[in-house]
This record gives sequence, C-alpha cells and structure tokens, in this order.
Amino acid sequence: MEFKKEIIDCKEAPQAVGTYSQGVVFNGVYYFSGQIGIKPKTGHLAEGVLDQIKQILENIDTILGSQNLKRENIIKTTVFLTDLGNFSSVNEEYKIYFEKPYPARSCVEVSALPKDALVEIEVIAATNNV
Repeated sequence: MEFKKEIIDCKEAPQAVGTYSQGVVFNGVYYFSGQIGIKPKTGHLAEGVLDQIKQILENIDTILGSQNLKRENIIKTTVFLTDLGNFSSVNEEYKIYFEKPYPARSCVEVSALPKDALVEIEVIAATNNV
C-alpha cells in the first residue's frame, strides 16, 4: 500500500510564514496548520485578541471552503494563547462560530507565537469519504 498524502494550498488564505504546508489530507482526514489572525489582503496581523480570533476563524472558513468542507467537518481544535486570561474571549467566539455538538478542543498557554500573535488555532477536519 502506497503512502499518499495531498498538500493543501489555498491562495485566498494567509500563506505559511515558515517551512510548513497550510494543510495535509490523508485518508479523508484534513490536518490544517495553525492559523494566526493575519488578514489575507494586507498580510498584517489583526489588532487585539478579539479581532485576531475573529480573523483566525474567517481564515479557517476560507481554507475549509477550499476543500469543500464546512465547520461541521471539524473534529478537533487546538488553541494556543499567550495569555490564558483570554480564554473567555475564545470561548465566546466559539459559541458564535460552532454549534453543538462541539468538536474536541485543547487549549494551552504558550510563551510566544509567530509575528507576536496573541492566539493561534489549528483544526483537524474529516469526511466520511474514506
């Protein structure tokens, strides 16, 4: 059996800021790299944690759409915060962005993020087309 993965490259979303792909598809599972609140049109980071979270979720929607996926396809998220004091802001946006049943989620505090972002979110999505 051949190991086959497909690389995701969505031109409408912020491009990778390092040596990684925006995402990889393997056996019907989509592993998306973490998104920070970069505005695709300007390449600049949104200001403040709330605007960064909103921009991240828009970027995730864009990348999902490029693969004909929706939010409902997300099975796991990982949230990285530079200050866990911002957890409630993340949670409030989650209530707007996701509907029950919610995907699994981890949230951790980190010392720093690329481009001095305040939050980063990565998602794993899946289809039943395996």
